Amino acid sequence: MQAMKVMTRTVVTVPADATVWAAADILLGARVSAAPVVDADGRMLGIVSEADLLNRPELGTVPARSWLQRLLTDEAILARDYLRSHSHRVSDVMTRKVVSVEERTDLKEIATLMQKHRIKRVPVVRDGKVVGIVSRANLLQGLLAREPQPATAPAADDALRAEVVAVLAGHDWGAGVSNVVVENGVVHVWGNVASPTVREAVRVAAENVPGVQRVVNKVVVLPRDALMFG
Repeated sequence: MQAMKVMTRTVVTVPADATVWAAADILLGARVSAAPVVDADGRMLGIVSEADLLNRPELGTVPARSWLQRLLTDEAILARDYLRSHSHRVSDVMTRKVVSVEERTDLKEIATLMQKHRIKRVPVVRDGKVVGIVSRANLLQGLLAREPQPATAPAADDALRAEVVAVLAGHDWGAGVSNVVVENGVVHVWGNVASPTVREAVRVAAENVPGVQRVVNKVVVLPRDALMFG
């Protein structure tokens, strides 16, 4: 599934010439924690978040540096921090390096980007202009849209057994399964494994085979030494 399938198309944006107070008003009014900053042509220049607006002298929330920290910190960094906390222009406080995606970007890639950069949303751009936003909530909505539907006709037990056996054989931890029996779509699994986690992974693997109605997990968890010498 691609970004265009789940993205929110009505995007709240902040003009690049807005003040920090106007930006705060926009975020609060729209009940969002961040918004793209765009120029007069709608091109994205950055993104401004609540975090960008929290360290302000008006609130008394600018972190104080010790004399040693000031001594050891590069002047450019000190100047940058001052600019971001004291400027009245949103263009000075916004985050300029924005992680963005295109409309056809796969949701798996978007989820990876969110985890890697520890962000909650990703702008979707076309020719430099924002056309949507994919948030964590949008990813969950995409997940719900992919919820498996009940099979219209029950699968043959022999075919189900063969598929479950093949799926388990594709995982190293499935080697402990000794037998699979299927009756009326209900899968019974036997075997010996080394941990409860492996036992549950066997169950989930069987449950994920299309057509399986239920899994009866008869797999036994044995002590590791029993598996080695038994």
